[in-house]
Amino acid sequence: MSNFQTRLFAHPLQFLTEAGTSRGVLTSKTSYFLEIKDADGRTGIGEAGPLRGLSPEFLEDCLPQFELSLQTQIPFQQPSLRMAMEMALLDYENQQDGVYFDNAFSRGKTSIPINGLIWMGTAAHMRAQIAEKLAAGYTCLKLKIGAIDFQQELDLIHEIRAEFSKDDLSIRVDANGAFSAAEAPFKLEKLAKYNLHSIEQPIQVGQWKAMRQLCAESIIQIALDEELIGNENPAEVLDAILPPYIILKPSLVGGFEASRQWIQAAEKRNIAWWITSALESNVGLAAIAQFAASFDNPLPHGLGTGQLYTNNYESGLHIKKGHIFNDPRVKRSHPFR
Repeated sequence: MSNFQTRLFAHPLQFLTEAGTSRGVLTSKTSYFLEIKDADGRTGIGEAGPLRGLSPEFLEDCLPQFELSLQTQIPFQQPSLRMAMEMALLDYENQQDGVYFDNAFSRGKTSIPINGLIWMGTAAHMRAQIAEKLAAGYTCLKLKIGAIDFQQELDLIHEIRAEFSKDDLSIRVDANGAFSAAEAPFKLEKLAKYNLHSIEQPIQVGQWKAMRQLCAESIIQIALDEELIGNENPAEVLDAILPPYIILKPSLVGGFEASRQWIQAAEKRNIAWWITSALESNVGLAAIAQFAASFDNPLPHGLGTGQLYTNNYESGLHIKKGHIFNDPRVKRSHPFR
């Protein structure tokens, strides 16, 4: 990277409403933007979007290391920084104002099916979110569970299923590792009554033997999520656990090339997958959506998080009836413009 000038910019994204997870409530989330520029003034923009409690790095502490890496070309291992670099180089090479992957989606010709995300909160708050997503035409919902009373969560899912069959509405739940290995089979049996599509990361990471057993029992189809973070040997993880699904967050697994390696390893083993954003701004979300559109994968992806913030950057991304679209006529905004 010695041929480039570089700039870094931190932008705290503010949530419209509190976003509840099993790891706590989010009210803001900081993204870090990288600009690379050559001697002719040609630039590229990338976004690093680490999540506290999930990402191996935390950017305030490693920005000096990142700058040193850029100046000396020392390899750096922080996954969100690798993502930012990949993005910046793709943007630099394409020179199409926010086109990271040139395909039918980035050109505005096709859309991507997505799930409607229901954040944890009070039962009333979750009901309100569910009603809003159903009214908006989503055919796949993803419910964050594990923070309120389990019976209340079951009651919410029961209410949905009383109105919508599995043929009309697909329901995913995400436990974020909230269940213990001992209680997980019991809770999965309770959830299985409602014909769920899948459950993400029912138990904490690193319990490969217990996770493999849960996958083998097939009470509910399990999707690995956090289990992928920090693991750079996809074959080892997938062979040890044999999950039905994996979920890829490029910012957390090390960028697009790392995600591609996971996809190749999964498909070789007949493991299905989908891609999820990790609370990036519209800058990173656009790149991730374009990457997802590069594959022939009909499963709904998790790409609806761009609507969460009061101070997001403008882009051509918009959502209609459970699909995300891109309007290439909309000029993107970003911190360096």
